[in-house]
Amino acid sequence: MKSKIKDSVQEYRQLIAILGILVFLVIFFSIIAKGFFTYNNFINLLRQLSMLGIVSTGMAMVLISGGLDLTVGSQMSLIGTVTALLIVKYQWNPLGAAVIGIVGVALCGFVNSLLINKFKMWPMIATIAMMQIIQGVCYIISGGLPVYGLSENVKWIGQGYVAGIPVPVIIMLIVMFLGAFVLKKTYIGRYLYAVGSNEEGARLSGIKIKVVKTISYLICALLSGIAGLILMGRVASGQPAGGEGMEMDVITACVVGGIGLNGGVGNMKGVFLGVLIIGTLTNGLGVLGVGEFYQLIFKGIVLLAAVGVDCIRREKMANKKVVITEE
Repeated sequence: MKSKIKDSVQEYRQLIAILGILVFLVIFFSIIAKGFFTYNNFINLLRQLSMLGIVSTGMAMVLISGGLDLTVGSQMSLIGTVTALLIVKYQWNPLGAAVIGIVGVALCGFVNSLLINKFKMWPMIATIAMMQIIQGVCYIISGGLPVYGLSENVKWIGQGYVAGIPVPVIIMLIVMFLGAFVLKKTYIGRYLYAVGSNEEGARLSGIKIKVVKTISYLICALLSGIAGLILMGRVASGQPAGGEGMEMDVITACVVGGIGLNGGVGNMKGVFLGVLIIGTLTNGLGVLGVGEFYQLIFKGIVLLAAVGVDCIRREKMANKKVVITEE
């Protein structure tokens, strides 16, 4: 009981700290960046971070289970390219084309889990290899060129509004709410935490480790697919390189939001705040006119800081366990 109370207090403090960083960034950019604190920029900010939030939900589940998926960006590129080609070149119905695209990224997620579960590959190596393969496929089937010619109906998922709220933002909120529900209220969520915290202990408890990990990679792939469709609608084309670099933003958002890189730690509240922080940082730097190359430096620094904090936290937890064992 005392342990649960301590964990809750620690989680609460962590969320307050993350929220404090977000508030600081908003105030900072509001003061120094003219045009940041406006309604139009606020809507633009929400649009920008919607895809990040959707993919981060899937990545959070993979990280909590002790895995890693670096193919999320290439999966976004793949579904956008395939779907756009089917619609424009082969005159497919948009819904049918999107279904084929979703099946394609789901297959990628399954292959990721197969390489990790069956062949015991390190998640980083397996997903880096798959990232390159998927990205290569995108360039080959598109000839390395964007696919233009999408109808207005297709663009709606990335550019439309419902009651004045951008459609991508509505999708993101629904996805993150469902992600929080799965992690906190379902057996799948409990199993993800159990596997990420102590894989051997989870196995001895009767949890099917391979099934749980496969589910996490499939969910991550499906959510990457949804984000890819939004990206396609937003830029009104299938971009073979549209998702490149997304994986690093997603990992940064998750780690900043308190998701542990070793698994078993984190929640969707923190991920949501992490997404807001990365989205605000990117948007604020853009309003200031900071170039994309310099933005990469800032994001790298943020990721290093977040990983450093996670390492310190894990070391403290390990020291506490040692003290308890000795007593």
